[in-house]
Amino acid sequence: MQTQLRQALNHLFTLSCGASVVLLVAALLLFLIPMLKKGAVAVLFRGTVEFRKMQAEQFDRGNEEALQKEIEQTAQSRQEIYAILDQFSRGIDTEKLTDEVKGLYRDYGDELRYKDTPKEQYTKLRSQAKIIRNHLLDAFESIDKTEINEYLDAVKVFEKGNSFSGTTVEKMFAVADGFQKTIQHVDLSRRGEYAEELSVVKEELYNLFGPRPEEKTPQLAMRRFGATRWDVAQKHLSFLLWQEKWVRSDDGQSMVSRKVRRDDPQYGSFSGTSLLPLFTLVEETLDISLKPRFTFYWQYFIDDSTPGHYFGGVGPEVLGTLMLTMLAMCFAVGPGVLSAAYLVEYAGDNLIVKIIRICINTLAGVPSIVYGLFGMAFFVTYVTRHPGILSAAMTLALLVLPVIIRASEEAIRAVPQTYREAAMGLGAGKFRSFITVTLPAAGPGILTGIILSLGRAAGETAPILFAGAAALAPIPDFGGKWWLQETRALSYGCYDITVGDKLAMMVPHKQFGMVMTLVMLVLCLNIVAIFVRSRMSKKLRGA
Repeated sequence: MQTQLRQALNHLFTLSCGASVVLLVAALLLFLIPMLKKGAVAVLFRGTVEFRKMQAEQFDRGNEEALQKEIEQTAQSRQEIYAILDQFSRGIDTEKLTDEVKGLYRDYGDELRYKDTPKEQYTKLRSQAKIIRNHLLDAFESIDKTEINEYLDAVKVFEKGNSFSGTTVEKMFAVADGFQKTIQHVDLSRRGEYAEELSVVKEELYNLFGPRPEEKTPQLAMRRFGATRWDVAQKHLSFLLWQEKWVRSDDGQSMVSRKVRRDDPQYGSFSGTSLLPLFTLVEETLDISLKPRFTFYWQYFIDDSTPGHYFGGVGPEVLGTLMLTMLAMCFAVGPGVLSAAYLVEYAGDNLIVKIIRICINTLAGVPSIVYGLFGMAFFVTYVTRHPGILSAAMTLALLVLPVIIRASEEAIRAVPQTYREAAMGLGAGKFRSFITVTLPAAGPGILTGIILSLGRAAGETAPILFAGAAALAPIPDFGGKWWLQETRALSYGCYDITVGDKLAMMVPHKQFGMVMTLVMLVLCLNIVAIFVRSRMSKKLRGA
């Protein structure tokens, strides 16, 4: 009976262990698979012609001739969209029309002076041009279509003569014609609503296609190009087509907030206007206007990024993370192993040693933000006198030091006492027996602590936030005092994008891409450490 019970308990224990391993693997996969899947989108995606333009301008990549051909092909479909937009804007953006007409009036005065027009003729033509300008300005300010048509008809009277043929005033006549056509399909009493929604439409078209060819190149890199990725383009298309609007509920008793298309015939802001065809045209020709195709952007891991992480890769972040992690390990491993050796081999087990161990265990559980504040108050203030790579690495070293001490202490204590006795029996002193026998035997266990510390050092944000990380830090100049310069890091980059509000919403692939890169980087570092530990273990076994 006892034998059967013992066997049953053994089977139950085996099943419990197996189930625990399965659950652990499942939890790990549940965490990693969605993260890696979303992060992979930063490297594998459908890139648009805007992406290829960005790569050519920012990183000097791609076939210039093929790119220029693509730009010419997309320009035609985009021009049709801009033509509809410009025609409708002439009836809504009266401030722009006012400025245009005033500018044309000034240009005409300059034109008359350059031609040395006789004084009487100059006065007459200038006076007539002023009347035309005033009629146009009055038409722009009015919301009564009958009154507007009267002003515009008065302008057309001057067009019938030949006094202004071949002059700048002809452009004023063209403005009048365009404005008159536009207002036929616009409810002028809703001009304010149209103007507000039109600004949204223009902004989303800008986000899709970037600046128009005739516009000045923006200074900000993220404003120089449209949607570089097809998934981002789909988001901007959705923002262009749909709007939140208060409409009557089905029972007609209350108002409810709903998403409606801007070209919806009943509730859309632009229903019944000449802008209506634009939305269907953009939706149907978006693939022609952007030319998306599959892209393997392996340079993501080495490219620099634009301010805000909107374009580019994570090269400086990878470099910064590696420097901080490796420097932190250099600072922490030596003192950690020596401290563990002293506690095990020399200190004994008195009250003071017990208090030291309690302090080490306590430090291992202190929140990382505390280490960050200490690093800023001590290392930055008194050691480096400036936030930088060195102060951040020393702060991380302090953070992982308790973990290395505890892991090294357990590894050294696990070495059989007979090893030490055999070494001493052969004439080795305590120090020599530790260096030649105990330390190599404890090596795999010490490496286990280092592996745990690597992952924590690479993934911490709070300590480097205060001590040396920066979102837009330049790549370290290795020809100078690079250890005193601030650096970027993957963990801090994730934080920076997360607090970017709308920017983070528009480029989630950047955030997940950084997380994926960080996981892969830590995994690679751990694999190297595990390989070294395995070689050490085999050497100890004599294999």
